[in-house]
Amino acid sequence: MKSHELKLYRGYANDQEVVVQGHVFRKYPSSKNLYDRQGFRYIKSVMQLFTVKTVPNAKVIFQFNGMKAETRTLFDGYFRFAIPLTEKLESGWHPFTVTLDDQIDGQVVNLTRKDELLVPNKGGYTFISDIDDTFLMSYSGQVLKKLYVMLTRNVEARKPFEDVRKHYQLLSLAGRKAGGDEKNTFFYVSSSEWNLYVYINRFIERQDLPKAVLKLKKIKTSLFDFFSTGGGSHQHKQNKIEHIITFYPLHTFVLLGDDSQRDPYIYENIVKIYPKNILAIYIRQTEKSKKSAVKEVIANIEELGVNTCYFEHSSEAISHSVRAGIITKEALADFGKEHVLSTTKTTR
Repeated sequence: MKSHELKLYRGYANDQEVVVQGHVFRKYPSSKNLYDRQGFRYIKSVMQLFTVKTVPNAKVIFQFNGMKAETRTLFDGYFRFAIPLTEKLESGWHPFTVTLDDQIDGQVVNLTRKDELLVPNKGGYTFISDIDDTFLMSYSGQVLKKLYVMLTRNVEARKPFEDVRKHYQLLSLAGRKAGGDEKNTFFYVSSSEWNLYVYINRFIERQDLPKAVLKLKKIKTSLFDFFSTGGGSHQHKQNKIEHIITFYPLHTFVLLGDDSQRDPYIYENIVKIYPKNILAIYIRQTEKSKKSAVKEVIANIEELGVNTCYFEHSSEAISHSVRAGIITKEALADFGKEHVLSTTKTTR
């Protein structure tokens, strides 16, 4: 366990404001242990993520683009900067730093960490996706199996659903000019806790999924909390999605989730509140057959004029995205060519 740590999470900005957040810890486990350990040593590493100790009222200093702001952490070690912007930023990822500068338990601590914040490209799509059982196989509806998988398979061994990478990479370029570098915006919003940020981010990078801003649930600090990870109320997810939509009111959104928990009902609420902002909704089927209650929700969303796809395999979602005009046939064909070329190079 490292002594005193400052963890940053990717930030985001619009034309008026920049938002950055993170936590300050007394001790924090090495993230490397999450993907190179096995057996009991790996189980210990996961448990350490849920027995972290945070530091309240610690002084943190945010610096970005000539701006500087200071605040202190909340009771659970969490901090959030919401700073007005005086000039517009170019779209893309921008570096920022936060410094922890305080005396903690009689020890002077000075740590500076760097991360990035996103200014979305205008005119594209903004995708808001759940994580567990939407692109990461998690078995959220089966608590014991979910815990077993989390404790026995390190992040390198976890798998996404088939064709998820293909679907998300195609979505990242949807609506863009052929050959252009601009990509769409992704937010991953989950009921998983901030404890798992490093774990989830590593999985996303390893699976070559689109780089994104993550919005997770309040951090947990006891071993007992581990056994309820990802559970409880999911109202926070709706709140976070509403925040993103109101933060980017002129954007066109596509929501992706699954039927293992509350996603269909949350997304139905979102459509009712923001009927002009939502273009399409994708719900993954996680059991052998589609749920009748979810089918009713999907039908209601469709009556509100929003494209929906309740699918078992990502190939179905890809086909729907093409029919809906979100992904062009040309982009699909180009992706296939690139995949063949990369496979050929790998096998030589």
